[in-house]
Amino acid sequence: MVMCDYFSASDDDTAVGVLDQPGGPDTARFDVVSLKGIDPVVVMAQLESILTGCTYDEASERPRSGQLLSSPEAESAFIVSVSDTLQETLASATHASLARAAGPWSESDELRQYGITAEAAVGVLDLLSGLASRARAAGCRLYCWWAL
Repeated sequence: MVMCDYFSASDDDTAVGVLDQPGGPDTARFDVVSLKGIDPVVVMAQLESILTGCTYDEASERPRSGQLLSSPEAESAFIVSVSDTLQETLASATHASLARAAGPWSESDELRQYGITAEAAVGVLDLLSGLASRARAAGCRLYCWWAL
């Protein structure tokens, strides 16, 4: 299963520096939410589409949406950015709006393959929303350490 640690960092260089550490972002230094199988490219663009009402293509074409920040030649891990639009949407979302989005999001092929139900998706969305809120308060952006 793909390892995806979502974390906040002050800038792209700091985020990419996580690759210098084995095992992903250090929880003593970064605010981290570990989510197996929640990939930062397809799954997060699907989430942005559901939460904002835009199309998947619009979400995936936004600046920083699933943008690879580290070298594509890396063998085992990458740093991928999360769009500012999704970060802000998650940071300002209510639990009720996240619960409404969880059903359609959990029906995606990518989440179904990992057995993520609508109930489990609500928990994931609450974690991501909290991370986004804390990042916004600290003036940080969201990233994903993606290990294959």
